[in-house]
Order: sequence, then structure tokens, then C-alpha cells
Amino acid sequence: MKNRCYLDVHVLQTVPPSCVNRDDTGSPKTAIYGGTTRARVSSQAWKHAMREMFREELIEPDMLGARTKNVISMVAEEILKLNPDAKAAELAEKVLTSAGVKFKDDKKGETKDKKAEALFFMSAAQAKALAEIAVSEGTADKDACKKALRNNPSVDIALFGRMVASEATLNCDASAQVAHSISTHTVQNEYDYFTAVDDLAPEDSTGAGHLGTVEFNSSTLYRYATVNLVELSNALGKQVTAETAAKFVEAFVRSMPTGKQNTFANRTLPSMVYVTIRRDQPVNLCGAFEKPVSAKNGGYSEESEKEFVKYAKKVYGKYASAPDRAFAVGEAVGELAECMSLDRLLESVAECVKEYLGESEGM
Repeated sequence: MKNRCYLDVHVLQTVPPSCVNRDDTGSPKTAIYGGTTRARVSSQAWKHAMREMFREELIEPDMLGARTKNVISMVAEEILKLNPDAKAAELAEKVLTSAGVKFKDDKKGETKDKKAEALFFMSAAQAKALAEIAVSEGTADKDACKKALRNNPSVDIALFGRMVASEATLNCDASAQVAHSISTHTVQNEYDYFTAVDDLAPEDSTGAGHLGTVEFNSSTLYRYATVNLVELSNALGKQVTAETAAKFVEAFVRSMPTGKQNTFANRTLPSMVYVTIRRDQPVNLCGAFEKPVSAKNGGYSEESEKEFVKYAKKVYGKYASAPDRAFAVGEAVGELAECMSLDRLLESVAECVKEYLGESEGM
């Protein structure tokens, strides 16, 4: 179909006793699905983990953005590179205000520096563009400043979007959607009772220096994300989009939210990865687990993969067409796609996206 191209990523991943993502009471997040309690990891938690992996090892810093209230300092830093003698903070505030960013005094700080009213997502390229306006023009033309914040979005802004309540024209639609991860089976949270010993306590003292409990669960999670490749290409260009699509898949597969990680060391990798290219619509296959999976042979992972494959075949046969292209890492999922290593899968995704976007441009 014309100008439609979607990348769907499906993952099955087993995590041991852990508290990957906590609610406001400190308990592992859960959800009711299929009438039973499931472990849950919010999309926000996993997107943050992906952005951290982008920053640490996958994407160059100048292609990324920062979500912060300290946007004045971001632009001021770029202004000083262009003119070391400029009143950088004043100029930065001026161009950002003209663009529509709202500020307030930071009452918590000792110097009462101004900060954005809400977290603002800005790319390194956008900060540089605003700095050039501030230094070269000496004025703060509203249209020019807004254009600087709309053009040249970073990879993470193009993927995850930007929402600016005070100035809707600065909004950027996300080309990626990430679902909340849920367990394929019913879970029941448990409690770990722990004690901490005072290393310098007198020898004749009794009892612990500290007592406490940590709530946790373990689960096999179904994780899903989709990327509108045409929208991403409109923001980044075809070549960058192909590379970004592969890095998005890699970050989605390899990242892990850091909740209670020092306590549980729950850093695992998926047992199944299934990536598809579709031209009709994104298809979330969580329905495979509406009926909770029962453990057979002592585990959920293998049974979850079988249920996933069975449900995918049902959906492809009755509702949505089979994907145009599919790649996989796993065993049972080999019935749906060619199985390969993750490295080869990432290479195949980049090549396929480049090919399909080229065809879309020719339509």
C-alpha cells in the first residue's frame, strides 16, 4: 500500500525474581489481563532504558536529544562556542521564549536560575540552530526560532515524540509505539524479608542493624513495539531511518529497565525475537496470551512461544495478511520466519527497510 511501511517487533523474555518497574508503593507493577493478574513493565520504563542504550553505545551524541528543564544551559553552551564573550544565558532565554518555551524561576536553587515549566525535549542540532540565531541576528524572530525547534529533530525525538503543552506547534508526533510488557501467565507477587548487619556493632550486640522487605515476582514477558517507517523517514531521511530501525530493534531487544537491578541482577536476554515488515497496519499479537499460559515441563517460555506461533497463524489466516518480510531468533518461531542470529537479524532489518522505503518513494 502506498506510503505505508511498519516495523513490528515481538519479544518473549523471561526474567528471574525481580522488581523491574515499581508503582508508587514500591510494588512491582501488575495488570489484569484475561481475568488474571499479570506482571507488567510500563512502556515508559522500557523507552527510557532504550534511550539510555542509544546514548551509551548505539548512537552518536550529536544525533540525540535531551529531555530536560535546563534548556537554557543547552543553548547557552552552543552560544559560547560561537561567541565566548556573549551573554549566553540571556540570549538563550530570549530565543527559547520567542519559540514558545515557558520559563519560571527555580526556587529550589540557590541562584534562582530560570528553568522550563515542564521537561522539554530538544536535539543537539536544534540547540545549535537557536544559538546561531541568537548570535548572528541579535534578534529573536518568533518564526525563525520556532522553525529552528521544529527542524532537525534528533533520532530519539523522531522515534518517541515531543509534547509541548504551552506551544502546540512545537509538538512532534512519535513514529514509534511501545506497548506495556505483560507476563504471558498469571503471577503472584512475593516478598523477600532481609536483614542488614552493622559491621561496627559491639560483639555482644544482638539483632540486625536494619530489617526490611522487598516485593518481587518472576515472569515470561511478551513485549511489543512498532515503528511507522514512512513517518520516521520523513523526519530523518531514508539512509538514517534504515540504520535507526536496526538500532531501535537492538535497543528494544537488549535493554533492561534498572529497577532494583543491584538487588536482583535480572539482566536477561529474550528467548524469542520476531521482527516483521508490514504494509497494511501494525499488529500486536498479545491476544496469544489472553488465556494465561500454563507451565509445562517446568516452565513458561517454550509454551509461550508455541502459543504465540499458533495465534499468529490464526491472525494471518483470518484477519491480517502475513507480513511482507519476517526475521526471527528462536526455535518454534521458525514456523513463521527464517531463524538467525541477532547480529544477522539486525543487518537484514537495515537492508530490508532501505529497500522498502525506496519502493515507497517510487509509488
